[in-house]
Amino acid sequence: MPRKTKDRALFYPMIWRNLVNFWTLVLYVVTIADFFMKNALVELLGPICAIYIALLAIYTAEKEFERWNDYNIGRHPGEYYVFAWTGLILILLALELVYHESYRLPSEVFSTYIVVLGILAITRKSKSDYYSTKKGK
Repeated sequence: MPRKTKDRALFYPMIWRNLVNFWTLVLYVVTIADFFMKNALVELLGPICAIYIALLAIYTAEKEFERWNDYNIGRHPGEYYVFAWTGLILILLALELVYHESYRLPSEVFSTYIVVLGILAITRKSKSDYYSTKKGK
């Protein structure tokens, strides 16, 4: 039976989820603003992407640790992040084709998308292994 955690203060997954959600919003806003400003914000994207990836990795690791230690972590599918990222990337790639002379999709944004896909793949495999291990007991 899954256990619940409530008194873990700094390491409580909801804190990390809220930080990831906040930095996701910041990254999306800066990325979209960068398009309208014709790559004027590209130097901000590197540090923002790094912060986002670090927070996403911490949050994901925390969720996996909770899962493997039978804590009740709730359901917060990472697929939603991937759907949002895929939509943003497709729109930006289409805009790059249309405005090819005045806009270029920053490599930091595309690299961040690849990392998000990788994190999802790893967590899906971990989840699959967890449930197959539990069925084997």
